[in-house]
Amino acid sequence: MAFAVLTAMAIAVPPAVASASNSEEADTAAQGIHVSDGRLVESDGSDLVLRGINHGHAWYPEEVSSFEGIASTGANSVRVVLSSGDQWERNDPSDVTDVVERCDANQLVCMLEVHDTTGYGDTADAPDAVSLDEAVDYWEELYPTLAGTEDRVIVNIGNEPFGNDRASEWADDTAAAIERLRDIGYEHTIVADAPNWGQDWSDTMREEAPEVAEADPDGNTVFSVHMYEVYGEADAVTSYLEDFVDAGLPLIVGEFGDQHYGEDVNEDAILAESQRLGIGWLGWSWSGNGDGVEYLDLVNDFDASSPTAWGERLIDGPDGIRETSEAASVFQD
Repeated sequence: MAFAVLTAMAIAVPPAVASASNSEEADTAAQGIHVSDGRLVESDGSDLVLRGINHGHAWYPEEVSSFEGIASTGANSVRVVLSSGDQWERNDPSDVTDVVERCDANQLVCMLEVHDTTGYGDTADAPDAVSLDEAVDYWEELYPTLAGTEDRVIVNIGNEPFGNDRASEWADDTAAAIERLRDIGYEHTIVADAPNWGQDWSDTMREEAPEVAEADPDGNTVFSVHMYEVYGEADAVTSYLEDFVDAGLPLIVGEFGDQHYGEDVNEDAILAESQRLGIGWLGWSWSGNGDGVEYLDLVNDFDASSPTAWGERLIDGPDGIRETSEAASVFQD
């Protein structure tokens, strides 16, 4: 989640982005979840359109019933907050194993993310945030735990890995992190979050995603934008999503809400346009939000039977989870 106040709000329309041109052999040889023709697909080639929910597991490790609760909404995926131990208590390999097993038991595609990178570079707002390279140190420790889970686990390198001050470093550092993950042995789909606290108001990811995609020797990288107050207008939502689709670059909305720090988010446009374009999304977040953003809780007190207004909209509203989510085929075999 983006916690910092943005220093700029304008959304410029960038030049047309060139289509990614990683080799088609990477698609045909891919095992598990992978990118094919600019879309996220499963081993059998069927589209995997994520319809999921974020869960703050690192902060609430005792709330293990959340996985069952999230599954009960009809969600096909969950994005799980982990900590490398740099800002919060570390989620060790045994805990991550348990998370993956709970995802499996509830037929949820499991997207794991390291949250300690949030806002890196903005020393005033995120003084303890760590780099993507430091996040990869943690992923290296987890590799023996996650090897072989490529058909149901997705690796989100680091949450909102740059704030506003050093967003220009996003492409080089993200490409280096992807290359290092591949050198370690990861064959999973990798998700790269946008800079500017995930919202990419500077259009850095929008313009530089093609070169980052090219850096992945497996051609298996998905880009993630977090849509909060920068996306208060429907045109901003449509323009951003369409640019990636037109460029043949896989995109998800990794986080979004219906409001943010008193400003409106156009959740109706996010849901409708994502459905029209076949783009995945994961709403923020199941429960436990604090620091004045309790309104982003989807349920009260981790209780699946007690949805908030935001939860009712995301789960049961038009283009929401119950209306659009389809279970991953890996769990149907």
